[in-house]
Amino acid sequence: MVATKTNERPGTRAVVRHVRVSASKARAVLDLIRGQSYGSAAEILAFSDRSVAEIIAKGLDSAVANAEHNDGIPAEELFVSSCYADVGPTLKRWRPRARGRATPIRKRTCHITIIVGRYTPEQIAEQQERNEARGRSGASNQAAEARRQRVERSRASAEAEAEAAAAAEAEAEAAEAEGTETEENEEVVSQEVVEEVAAEEEAAET
Repeated sequence: MVATKTNERPGTRAVVRHVRVSASKARAVLDLIRGQSYGSAAEILAFSDRSVAEIIAKGLDSAVANAEHNDGIPAEELFVSSCYADVGPTLKRWRPRARGRATPIRKRTCHITIIVGRYTPEQIAEQQERNEARGRSGASNQAAEARRQRVERSRASAEAEAEAAAAAEAEAEAAEAEGTETEENEEVVSQEVVEEVAAEEEAAET
């Protein structure tokens, strides 16, 4: 007869046995996903640089698949209620050293257990409210970004119009200055012609 375990966490579990990683290294990754929702835990494991994260991700997917298939619980309502790594058998090997000696090598293994539980209806409603609030904040951020882009475009167009007006005014001033200079040159030429004619008349009279 098997006694009932009093410290057992309720939920659906998956166990990955004889993982060729030490239990301490596996626990460092398991501490990151404990208490997280399935989506958050999968995202954390996907971006983890530890090699054991891939094995833990497979165990998490297996536990979620068991919950969906056996208990009919959707993945969106699941979270990691418990996860731990137990020490497995140690493989003993030998490393040759100098002078005919040999030092032992201990290749450690572990058993990884992941238990997923279901959120309560209150927690599910709270999570939906957070998602909706996040969506509203995202929409407001998008609207603010659109307003900022419109303001930048209007400023750019106003600056372009001001530059065009300044360029046109400069061209008009240059043309006016050129016309004034031409008139002055014409007056000087006409004055010279008058003086030449007067000089010729005086010469003819004498």
